[in-house]
Amino acid sequence: MIKKYYHWLHGKWPAGTVEKLPEVGEHGQTNVDGIRIVGDLTGIPLLKFSSDTGAKAIQAILAESDFPTARDEKEDDTVDIAIIGGGVSGFSAAMEAKKAGLSYVLYESSQAFSTVANFPKAKPIFTYPTDLKPAGGITYEGDVDVKEKLLEDMKRQVSEAGVESTEGMIDHVEKKGNLVLLHHTGKEKKTTKALRCIVAIGRSGNYRKMGIPGEDLGKVSNRLHDPKTFKNKDIIVVGGGDSAAEAAIALAEEGARVTISYRKPEFNRPKPENIARVQALAENGAITLKLDTNPSKITEDEITLKHKNGEEESLKNDAVLAALGREAPLDFFRRSGLNIANDRNTRWWVTLVIGLLVGLWVYHWKKNLFNDIPVLGLDPNGLVQLLPSFGPNHLFTSIKNAAGDRGFYYSLAYCLCVLIFGIRRIKRRKTPYVKRQTITLNLVQWIPLFILPYIILPWMGTNGLFADGAPLSGFADLFFEKYDDTGHSRAYWRAFGFVLAWPLFVFNVFTDQPMIGWLVLSIIQTFVIIPLIVRRWGKGAYCGWICSCGALAETMGDAHRQKMPHGPFWTKLNMVGQVFLWFALALLGLQIMGWIYEGSLWQKALKYLLYGGPLSDDGLPFFNYSYFVDLIWAGVIGVSFYFHLSGRVWCRFACPLAALMQIYQRAFGKFRIFADKDKCISCNVCTSVCHQGIDIMNFANKGKPMEDPECVRCSACVQQCPTGVLNFGRLSSGPEPKPIFDTLPASIVQLAEQRKKESSK
Repeated sequence: MIKKYYHWLHGKWPAGTVEKLPEVGEHGQTNVDGIRIVGDLTGIPLLKFSSDTGAKAIQAILAESDFPTARDEKEDDTVDIAIIGGGVSGFSAAMEAKKAGLSYVLYESSQAFSTVANFPKAKPIFTYPTDLKPAGGITYEGDVDVKEKLLEDMKRQVSEAGVESTEGMIDHVEKKGNLVLLHHTGKEKKTTKALRCIVAIGRSGNYRKMGIPGEDLGKVSNRLHDPKTFKNKDIIVVGGGDSAAEAAIALAEEGARVTISYRKPEFNRPKPENIARVQALAENGAITLKLDTNPSKITEDEITLKHKNGEEESLKNDAVLAALGREAPLDFFRRSGLNIANDRNTRWWVTLVIGLLVGLWVYHWKKNLFNDIPVLGLDPNGLVQLLPSFGPNHLFTSIKNAAGDRGFYYSLAYCLCVLIFGIRRIKRRKTPYVKRQTITLNLVQWIPLFILPYIILPWMGTNGLFADGAPLSGFADLFFEKYDDTGHSRAYWRAFGFVLAWPLFVFNVFTDQPMIGWLVLSIIQTFVIIPLIVRRWGKGAYCGWICSCGALAETMGDAHRQKMPHGPFWTKLNMVGQVFLWFALALLGLQIMGWIYEGSLWQKALKYLLYGGPLSDDGLPFFNYSYFVDLIWAGVIGVSFYFHLSGRVWCRFACPLAALMQIYQRAFGKFRIFADKDKCISCNVCTSVCHQGIDIMNFANKGKPMEDPECVRCSACVQQCPTGVLNFGRLSSGPEPKPIFDTLPASIVQLAEQRKKESSK
């Protein structure tokens, strides 16, 4: 039953991982001054973008204030620009450098444009996006070209520009003083000195290994040049992506006897048309599928495949094609001191521990759990006494009284973070959608979640607006119980519940006596308003536009969204939120029984599970909902991991309200992310920037509406898609799902087009 539920909620979709790449800033900047990275290692494997990044890196270097002075003072054996890699981005950078009159050297270890040259014969090449014109370097005409024609045209442009390459292999680069040193491989220990260095090595040659005996045999290759050479031969293709599918199709159509070995039980990465062609050829006997298998050994005549149940099978073959893709040369970057995104090195672990310790202190201090330790339990009341005094009914007096509560300082700091990092997010993203969303989140965070409970309501109370017989006394009695006989001091903190619905904020429902106002409002919020919102706009309408957790995640966590872990293990961890949801439902059942049988074991059990008491005199401060879920998960883990695992750790994995909305979304939600699969290049940018861990690319390259209920409408995938593939929308009422773009807000529709226009300027 649990397995079926997980499959329905999350487990039915692929959970792809994100490739590790070097950290690259604007125009290829890295953590080492003077070294820039260009090309597909910036995250977008498109020819036009590669050309654009190479040219823009040179233009950015020319704009550096200290570069002219460095040129005047350089020695004769020092070049202005050293370029590593003779691909599209490397030659584009060299062409731009030559055009600017800079001295340069371009090192290539194999052959010019080796990535394109190693494509199969007559492979179609798509030069997306059609509207983008590179800032310089190599240019492209038309949308589609065949490999041979494109290669010839690129070489012609390089020749006409008078750009040449030098054969050489660079082991690593080093910043020394004002120079960048390029250390060559080989016994000569040759070193090239340059003022600036551009790394344009891409992934060429760094093929993923199978890690099995025999993969170094001559019959094993990583790329397919000419399918005709394998006619009437037995070929094993290892892999399950588009490259493996296309290679198998090409081989089968040329008369080879093809077997595909893939580690999963079905194909989910390739585009639908490739899957359909593979399956059609399999039905005709031209391709044999060995799914759920992994190669374990290769010999001169055979390959051994290991099935999921542990059984092994040996197959005769003439050649093995390991189409497992390529990976970035991470060792080169580590040797050069260049940061790798999400690299969990010593620094990562040390800062993570420090962040957790700070989080533990902040949230225990906020809950008054460090009062016995003077150094840790800092008391704000001493500071409050230094503030000037005003009349008892003055607004400032209400603020001064609120400042004696530790929650006041935490909420103020929270709001300031949302504001400051929200401004930075607007400047970074520069889209109407992000601007509106960030402003909305700030207004919700500041007004109903800070100003109202800490300033306005206390001021109204001290001025007698909630006193017995006052016009608003009935309203106050419904929502804020009295702390004294005057009625001035009340539980105004319960106002959080106007925005934070149950079961995210449980404490307005779990009370000794039922508070009718909160019970009615919570039922309407959780079981009426939120389901209607989810149905039309998706779960993200609340998570991304209203919730305070989402406010901090979308602002302070925006620059760290790419750090969210992806993959099957992390997808299974999503179910922690379901556990917390059912825990909250169980507590609700106990609460109802406790109201019916006041003073009974039901009520005692609830308080024990909720707060850790009062089954014993002291109670237990740990192992209860208030401490473990609210303080540790929502507070310490949720916030402390912002800079290491993205800002959505709590929202994705553990929030019980998000877990409930996931059920709503799966059951009747109409919101989807739609894709134009014909333009999808499977670059994985959309997946890499999703801080909910959704494998968006797997939906996009098949043209399927994205159904994963984790989506929080942050728009990062739509904004950063290089080919303008993605858009928000809703399922129509017709027989076929199609995007409807009259949803909140309509400006999201223009995001992809705006990105294209900005790129072409």
